[in-house]
Amino acid sequence: MTANPNDPDNLRVLGEAWLADDPDPATRDELRGLLDRLPDSATELADRFAGPLTFGTAGLRGPLRAGPNGMNLAVVTQAAAGLVTWLATRAAAGPLIIGYDARHGSRTFAERTAQIATGAGRPALLLPRPLPTPVLAYAVRALGAAAGVMVTASHNPPQDNGYKVYLGAEMGGPRGAGAQIVPPADTEIEAAIRAIGPARAVPLGPAGKVLGDDLVAGYVAAAAAVLDPDGPRQLKVAYTPLHGVGAAVLTTAFARAGFGVPGIVAEQAEPDPDFPTVAFPNPEEPGAVDRLVALAEAIGADLAIANDPDADRCAVAVPGPDRQWRMLRGDELGVLLADQLIRRGVTGLYATTIVSSSLLRAICAARGVSYDETLTGFKWIVRAESGDTPLVFGYEEALGYCVAPDLVRDKDGITAALTVAELAAGLKAEGSTLLHRLDELAAEFGVHLTDQLSVRVDDLREIQDLMTRLRADTPTELLGAPVTSTQDLLPVSDVLILRTDTARVVIRPSGTEPKLKAYLEVVEPIGGPDRSAPPADVTGAVASARVRATTALTTLRSEIATALGLG
Repeated sequence: MTANPNDPDNLRVLGEAWLADDPDPATRDELRGLLDRLPDSATELADRFAGPLTFGTAGLRGPLRAGPNGMNLAVVTQAAAGLVTWLATRAAAGPLIIGYDARHGSRTFAERTAQIATGAGRPALLLPRPLPTPVLAYAVRALGAAAGVMVTASHNPPQDNGYKVYLGAEMGGPRGAGAQIVPPADTEIEAAIRAIGPARAVPLGPAGKVLGDDLVAGYVAAAAAVLDPDGPRQLKVAYTPLHGVGAAVLTTAFARAGFGVPGIVAEQAEPDPDFPTVAFPNPEEPGAVDRLVALAEAIGADLAIANDPDADRCAVAVPGPDRQWRMLRGDELGVLLADQLIRRGVTGLYATTIVSSSLLRAICAARGVSYDETLTGFKWIVRAESGDTPLVFGYEEALGYCVAPDLVRDKDGITAALTVAELAAGLKAEGSTLLHRLDELAAEFGVHLTDQLSVRVDDLREIQDLMTRLRADTPTELLGAPVTSTQDLLPVSDVLILRTDTARVVIRPSGTEPKLKAYLEVVEPIGGPDRSAPPADVTGAVASARVRATTALTTLRSEIATALGLG
């Protein structure tokens, strides 16, 4: 039966059926209240029963609320039962490892998942407390799990939660061991979930085994070992976990690696599922790191680092020559980390995505390093390939970095923070800075300037309307130059790529938020478009090129906004 906001009787039937199966008294009371307010609550009820929350390659993610179109104990029960059934049908050996963050409902969802695994005869191992997502991804590999579940909504608003699945070596294969699922596993698990039946009928077993702190200590030791043990460590760092679960693990890892303990933003130091000091708990959002920058200024820090709430992303701010702080873009930090590893002699495959800067490709070509480019998302980055060359680094522009794929086959904000601190300390010892190193790369490869245009919507159908409009009327000229290449990745992925000789635009729906995103890049050679020999004043030439690139990027942003019908 389909929810119909104009039919209160239809909504009442759907609601009563859900109430009869909901194992959580709190969400039963919530739904009962909505049913009692019919017909005034018809629109709200219709949204909750518009369809089930779909299990995709990002697992589940949605608002905490009663009904099939939300994150709640009934939905999680069916999802866990479907996952466990899917593993059983493939005879996957090993335990299910479950981690969780400090969001509302996370621990309850994790404990229910463990009970469902044990109820089906599979060992369940719970992380000892709310911990970063990278610790769960590490545990899947370290403990030989069949699969792992992380209950988190990452950097989503406080009213959301989510459910991510990682595969062990048996199901994931060599490149997907400890990585997030990819098709067809997502659709197979979704089918298994739909076949489960009533949530109340799912058998529950014992609580499962709670792992000890030795697992966390193992991760910390391995994370610290990613660095050169003989490198400089004189660096003052300011840090915020944005009310998330990263602080204890990051500070312990910094101490283990030989750094001083970072100064922490006091108001954001402890986990708080309401994220009271930020509008969105995402370091990319305006204002999210204001307190971090204020702390960095107050303590005279060399570097400011932010993790998102589950600590799989890493954001960095640096002081300029005038001590005015600025955030590094994800692409800037990505190429700095890659450059650091290449200069340290880390050989192997370096990878990024189709929406990230093309600078990494240029660096790898110049240094004779293997390079690959994937679809968006770390589930694809960690499966990058170039013959038998192993992956040693991957990044995406959305502040995700994997500096040690053999440790964590996913983005890891803790090891990324350690690596950028190592780089900053080394440059400081030489009398240099991260910004100066970016200028050196620009002098060698040209200024690669990137930006985003994001359109947040209330109705996901608006995104499809925008993509349809763009495909029907695709720009043929950008920045006064012809579009030399238009690449449509349908049906593999809903992505449109436009290129000119000096610009690139990638347009796609977000995989985790109700947004349409346009990724913009302009490349400005040093010495101007005629690609003349580098001038004697390299610093001035880089500055001039940045000005030209900034002007071009502003124009490009306006042109794409117009193409999308936004301006």
